[in-house]
Amino acid sequence: MQPSTCKADRHRQARTTYLTTVALLAVLGAAPVAAQNGPTAGADSALTRALVGRSGALRALFVHPAEAPRFEVTALTRLFGDSSHLAPGVYSAVDSLTRQRFALISLLPFSAKQGSRIGTYHIGYWPGERRGKKDEQPAGFVEVTVENQDTHVSEHFRLKDFLTHDQQPVWPKYLVLREELVEKLELVMHELRGVGVKDPHLVIMSGFRTPQYNAQGIRRGRARDSRHQYGDAADVYVDANGDGRMDDLNGDGRVTKADANVLAKAFERVEKEFPDLVGGMAIYKATRLHEPFVHVDVRGERARWARS
Repeated sequence: MQPSTCKADRHRQARTTYLTTVALLAVLGAAPVAAQNGPTAGADSALTRALVGRSGALRALFVHPAEAPRFEVTALTRLFGDSSHLAPGVYSAVDSLTRQRFALISLLPFSAKQGSRIGTYHIGYWPGERRGKKDEQPAGFVEVTVENQDTHVSEHFRLKDFLTHDQQPVWPKYLVLREELVEKLELVMHELRGVGVKDPHLVIMSGFRTPQYNAQGIRRGRARDSRHQYGDAADVYVDANGDGRMDDLNGDGRVTKADANVLAKAFERVEKEFPDLVGGMAIYKATRLHEPFVHVDVRGERARWARS
């Protein structure tokens, strides 16, 4: 079941409300806050802080126009450019103070899925979907194209980092992603720097999984109700040199499950400091198929399980 009232949801709602309030002030008479494909005219530091989140690294805001009040749609349209009209898609603006580009990602509604597909992209069915359980369905999808796949959702992560690993020739692809997960990943990188990891580059082994892709691995240990299907889970490891394997985080000259433990402890500290980002976590040791890694999610409640 997908949590709908957890602390993370409330934090996201507060962030969106704050941003729309600032933008609404612009609508009511202040200078435009942003212009699509151009610099903003009057963004202030408070707006910038709200945009970048607690990690200081967020670079995108996810919105669902069908669920937003009209004043919020009007304000966000003004904030990110009048030409967008908040139709499903990815729109960009540039903060005038930091010159940092941000993305407004307007979600395609869940109703766009017809049967098991959106267009030619095969998605499958969420647990409970055929029984009409809307709380077990995502709110909507990011439409990822060849042109927008490199859009930064944060300083270190792009849309394409979270895509399901199948249907390579098929475009557009569709992605479910929660910004709380992105925030948590950025915060843990900051935490790792604080304990002496010089370049804690996180690699996402697996981000979003469509239900049909997830089902292919159920006999190999994937959970039928895996959080990956809801865009709030990722399997990650630290790889600063790009060799495709976990770095030696504990400095013992080897790459083992102990290095995954270092990463897991960093996630524990982030959850302690930011309880609204609490979720599941498990440590996986190396096998012939993969190096050690950590599963992490933001399901809204603490969950831990042991994997050999």
